[in-house]
Amino acid sequence: MKILIVEDEKELAQDIALYMSGENYLCEIASTYFQALEKISLYNYDCILLDLMLPGGDGLKILDALKEQRKTDGVIILSAKNALEDKIKGLQLGADDYLAKPFHHSELAARIHSVIRRKQFDNSDVIALEELRIDLQAKTITVNDKPVLLTKKEFDLLLFFIGNKNKVIPKSALAEHLSGDIADMFDNHDFVYAHVKNLKRKLTESGYNNYLKTIYGTGYKWEI
Repeated sequence: MKILIVEDEKELAQDIALYMSGENYLCEIASTYFQALEKISLYNYDCILLDLMLPGGDGLKILDALKEQRKTDGVIILSAKNALEDKIKGLQLGADDYLAKPFHHSELAARIHSVIRRKQFDNSDVIALEELRIDLQAKTITVNDKPVLLTKKEFDLLLFFIGNKNKVIPKSALAEHLSGDIADMFDNHDFVYAHVKNLKRKLTESGYNNYLKTIYGTGYKWEI
């Protein structure tokens, strides 16, 4: 799962990124309005943590940009401006939640989990697809009631495929999801192939039906 932290307070942004990385999120940081605009234009995120007071522009305009680009990234507004008007305006513009500073990291993590669960997995902590069962809180997976041990990257890939089921996902999108904005630095996407291959092998050995299809020359699709 990938998060964009839009926050101009450097120490706070890095503190959030450190904590959320420990919660198995891939974190990126944008410290200005224009950096945030560039990142949301180039990449997709499972959740965006959005400060309202940014150098170069109003954070609420980021919500307008997401709407114009038809993005479905989850958004949680983080702001010291605890005015009711800002909260209402942000939610009307498409934000999913609002959290006033200062806040506890554990509460923020719970809010992020809730937004992603609601937007991608029908507000459920347990995903059940045929013989596959995934517990989002415990980060466990079973096939036909037998546990399957996945690496962090493999588990993240599985959620990404299921969250985008029946859609063809290009290898470039998978590279971005796994590595963030440094994906552009790789000469090829062989590392994506390796992670997908290992995921398919573990699921197949556990007895799942082959829902993960290779679309040759393009990418992959979780077909169900």
